Amino acid sequence: MKAAIINKTGGPEVIEVKDIILEKPSENEVTIEQKAIGLNYIDTYHRSGLYPLKLPIGLGLEGSGIITEVGSNVKNLKAGDKVAYAAIPLGSYSTHRNFPASKLVKIPNGIDLEIAATLMTKGLTTYYLLHQTYKVKSGDTILFHAAAGGVGQIFGQWAKSLGCNVIGTVGSEEKIEVAKKCGYDHVINYSKDNFPTKVKELTDGKGVPVVYDGVGKDTLEGSLECLKMRGMLVSFGNASGPLSDINVPKMLQPKGLFFVRPSMQQYLSTKEELDEAASTIFEKIKSGKVKIEIFKKYKLKDVVQAHKDLEGRKILGPAVIIPN
Repeated sequence: MKAAIINKTGGPEVIEVKDIILEKPSENEVTIEQKAIGLNYIDTYHRSGLYPLKLPIGLGLEGSGIITEVGSNVKNLKAGDKVAYAAIPLGSYSTHRNFPASKLVKIPNGIDLEIAATLMTKGLTTYYLLHQTYKVKSGDTILFHAAAGGVGQIFGQWAKSLGCNVIGTVGSEEKIEVAKKCGYDHVINYSKDNFPTKVKELTDGKGVPVVYDGVGKDTLEGSLECLKMRGMLVSFGNASGPLSDINVPKMLQPKGLFFVRPSMQQYLSTKEELDEAASTIFEKIKSGKVKIEIFKKYKLKDVVQAHKDLEGRKILGPAVIIPN
């Protein structure tokens, strides 16, 4: 098998694609012949060292494929099943891998394997953001940063299907139409316009009850400014860099704001939670309420370029790595 690994942290050039011998799956694992690998911004955090890991290690949290072998204790899966995942252990950047059976979801008929590989991180993230971290309701006006990105494209459609009035921000003019096609009612170019001012204009000066912010450093203070009294800032990423320290008396106390830093592990830690979330995602796809268009496909040997494009903001939507 082949796998992309890192022996040290750094830029995209530290990624190496190597030949590796794969052992038999353990009693609670299955072996997966991978068909598609999800490309996510968090992968750059692992590679760069922003999220420290024990090295050497393979990269990638997300993938889909077909089971070729099952461990002796695995009862609910068999060879030939189509499965997908987005979870630790890392190592999805590979042609084959062993993976814990308890962290897999079955892909139902009618869902393409490449689409499934883009859904597990971005779709599961969208699920917990909208249904659990801050439970939106029909009629809510909400703000999402990076509306044209991989999560943003799914989020806009999903939030719209729930009856929300969705405001999105983007970093360039070319991304405005991308966001509008994905359900956003209003799109603000934050590199040109002051987004807190625009949000207040759109909400008659009231602000929004929730801001979903995966950008981080560049949008933190503006996001807090957009919130109404007792609003919630959901900070779930650092695309522009790590967050600065929050001055609680100055930044949160005046409006009684809530600040939360959620992650998938906090919401989808059990098999029951995972299956419920995946079922909801697949139903959104089957019903046509969420449509996925893969923006770009990379070969495993081109993973360095994929990371350069990811960090260069050249990927305008879900992207996958095809291992073979």
